Amino acid sequence: MPRNQDADSLGGFLRARRGLVRPEEAGVPDQGNRRVPGLRREEVAFLAGVSSDYYVRLEQGRDRNPSEQVLESIARALRLDEDATRYLLRLAKPRSTGRKRLRRPEKVGDGIRSLIDSWPLTAAYVHDNYMDVLAANPLAIALSPFNAPGQNSVLAAFLEPEMRELHADWEDMTARVVPYLRSVVGAAVDDSRLVEIVGELSVRSERFRTLWARQDVKYKTTGTTLLNHPQVGPLELHYEKLLVAGTGTQTMITYHARPGSASEERLRLLAGMNAPRGASPHGSGNRAHPEAGEPRQRGAGAQP
Repeated sequence: MPRNQDADSLGGFLRARRGLVRPEEAGVPDQGNRRVPGLRREEVAFLAGVSSDYYVRLEQGRDRNPSEQVLESIARALRLDEDATRYLLRLAKPRSTGRKRLRRPEKVGDGIRSLIDSWPLTAAYVHDNYMDVLAANPLAIALSPFNAPGQNSVLAAFLEPEMRELHADWEDMTARVVPYLRSVVGAAVDDSRLVEIVGELSVRSERFRTLWARQDVKYKTTGTTLLNHPQVGPLELHYEKLLVAGTGTQTMITYHARPGSASEERLRLLAGMNAPRGASPHGSGNRAHPEAGEPRQRGAGAQP
């Protein structure tokens, strides 16, 4: 990314986050007659302990070498959390202008594939930084056909009607997906795959456009999601996101139910209904999965 684009990304992030801070939250008296929501530039500068002119230059991309100390002061003024502050520091770091290497198709190791296939009541799949699904076990695909290799989780979340029907917490789920995507992609906002994904979503989804414009950054790795599965009914599942060691870009997503709960019984029923022929839903379901980019599988409950 050219240096001027680095500065534009930094300035855009500062402007978006400044607009989200309410004056009273930052301890700034609201004197009325505010033409824009959030803090004014001079208020951020005062809270951060820098000159107004200097802060304006940052937002306008005319100062491209802010110190880490200054950026951390601005982060505190904008009430950024740890994830957003880390993202701000990465945006301000000049990136190499050398020739980019071609992105090679990622592969999931056999060990990880065998591991997730051995979990009879834990749905699991692996995606890369762009949320392209690389591998999945049968239960994950039974939960949703959009967990299958070759799918993209963020595109499916916003563009597939079945996902809105499946997720009882669709509004909350989509509000988590966008900050997570920004956190894992980082400052590589000009990456061709990211540009492709963001471009398609920006054209086709108003909700995505609104959430992306906020520039929220949140690496949320654990939580609960609520599903209305077409085969077994309501499910309350706990999810975990685990980095796959040695890859740097792959994340394993797991979903499991609380032991002894109604959701666990429904998950057990779903596993049995979708177990590979000749395999027990209570044992290891060693089943080969296609690499990303191969023909997509249609899971149970999928619409034709």
